[in-house]
Amino acid sequence: DILARHGPRAVAGYLGNPREYNSLLSEAWYAFFAQIGTDRLFNVNTQDCGNKFAGAEAVYGSVTVHPIPDVEHTEFVLLIGENPAVSQMSFCSLPDAMGAFKRVVARGGRGVWVNPRRIESASVGELVQLKPDTDVYLLAALLCEIDRGPGLDAEVVARHGRHVDELRAFVREYPAARVADVTGVPAETIVRLAHDFAAARAASGHASTGINMGRQGTTAYWLVQMLAFVTGNLDRRGGNVLSVGYYERRARAGRNASGEVEFVESTWGMLRKPKLPVFPYPGNLLADFIERADEPVRALIICAGNPLLAMGGEERLRQLLPTLELVVCIDLYRNATGEYAHYLLPATDAFEREDINGLGVGLQQRPNIQYTTAMVTPRAERRHERWILTRLAQSLGLVSSLDDPARDDPWGKVAHMLKSRGHSFDELRAREVIDFGPLEAGRFYDEFLQTADRRVDCCPEVLRPAIARMRTLFDELAAEPPGTLKLITKREAKQMNSWLANVPRMRTRSNETNHLYMHPADAAARALVDGMRVRVANAHGAVEVPLRLSDDLLPGVVAMPHGWGHAASFGMRVAQRTPGGNCNRLLPTGAGSFEPVSGQAHMTGVAVEVSAAG
Repeated sequence: DILARHGPRAVAGYLGNPREYNSLLSEAWYAFFAQIGTDRLFNVNTQDCGNKFAGAEAVYGSVTVHPIPDVEHTEFVLLIGENPAVSQMSFCSLPDAMGAFKRVVARGGRGVWVNPRRIESASVGELVQLKPDTDVYLLAALLCEIDRGPGLDAEVVARHGRHVDELRAFVREYPAARVADVTGVPAETIVRLAHDFAAARAASGHASTGINMGRQGTTAYWLVQMLAFVTGNLDRRGGNVLSVGYYERRARAGRNASGEVEFVESTWGMLRKPKLPVFPYPGNLLADFIERADEPVRALIICAGNPLLAMGGEERLRQLLPTLELVVCIDLYRNATGEYAHYLLPATDAFEREDINGLGVGLQQRPNIQYTTAMVTPRAERRHERWILTRLAQSLGLVSSLDDPARDDPWGKVAHMLKSRGHSFDELRAREVIDFGPLEAGRFYDEFLQTADRRVDCCPEVLRPAIARMRTLFDELAAEPPGTLKLITKREAKQMNSWLANVPRMRTRSNETNHLYMHPADAAARALVDGMRVRVANAHGAVEVPLRLSDDLLPGVVAMPHGWGHAASFGMRVAQRTPGGNCNRLLPTGAGSFEPVSGQAHMTGVAVEVSAAG
């Protein structure tokens, strides 16, 4: 009825983070919406890692090329914006990550963590603390000081680089002395770090959500790649090495050799034209799409996601979701967003379906593929999301694999990938695990680099507007008044986004709410004391939580765990009894709330004010 009256673009979809741990979900999801004919699709990429896809495409010519640290052989590993002691790794599949970093240090190597907070992982190695949302300037300064000091690896950049002179001219704008005040890192620390990285026989770098969620995540990710490349550590044993995994042609599968990207002028400014599944519309524009006067969204299908709490705009979404003609949620339980659903369709959990470790392909420290059968029979009416979507398609009169189940081959795509490595899916089923051996350096430039001229683009044309924006934001940061507070989020060991909020064993007496963490000096300046309830607010929203003082934070930085805010989650009784506050209420939405080149939302380093709760 909605399709007939309003057309396909009246239907939108949101796909959450768990799709990454469910190998058959994404293909079915996008096939369903392709048949409907809508492009109004949102997913977790714009709250998580869209900048990495954009950066990899610009530098290497493919969204699927992400060289990872060869941790078992590196002598110096630089880790920016990540905390594997609590959250494991992102874009690097590394079992027992902290054990691996302990081995680096034990054999005489160095592990250097860069973070605004004294993170749990920094118990191994060294810590450099910097102000939130300034990583890009630290990275530019490191490259500048390497160029001014020990110099770039002349042979590597001449043989494999393009636009090297443009890169050098750009980073010279950000010497250590200039960025020290903005980043909060002393100039001498930056210079020493740059020289030590360049001097190491094998150095590697990696960055995670701490840079992804800033205003300049793609620019920062580009510079992380440059740090490895210009020092000769890309495709070097102990440096950054591409993990091939079970699909030999994965790099080519994500290819955009020309590097050209289409942007469109929109209500919210320049917007990257969606290219699914990697580049959706920015998630924090969902409310705007529902409110659009000319062509509003009237039906929303949500799968494995909780957009109400996962991004900015909670208050608007709470007002707008009830106005939709249809809301469908496919999930394990009725989460906060599911409270507004007309239909809740129960999905199988990880123990009730067969699966492979598809997420790790191209990102594994030791490339492998693992197959598992379903461990238990699905409870009650639970069905795999793929079945649900194909059943919906069948009900709408669309093409569905259920029309001819005998010909359906859900693992056909994976079987094709495995064939590129000389294996079959039947073999995988029988063996359960296929190990492809350790990381292998030496093949990258000849076989996996996907730019048209087979050279690393050191200053991509698509990033030129971002470079100009970087100058503007630097001046804004430099002009900020003393005492400005910037909010970062943090994850706690008993919390995984909003997934575990309703698990009784994860809600102990010490974990009944989240807190705002603040440096004692900042609290004293505001007459705040440990344990009191405080109001955290800005132009985007407000939240009240208890205060905890911590000198683990730089002065001027406050931190709040995310995944909370369940006061109205009536379908989650444990979560509702221990609701906490949703820090994402403080995030911007609409124009200026996302990075134009990737659509990545601005989710860290947001200015806030803190006062005693009234």
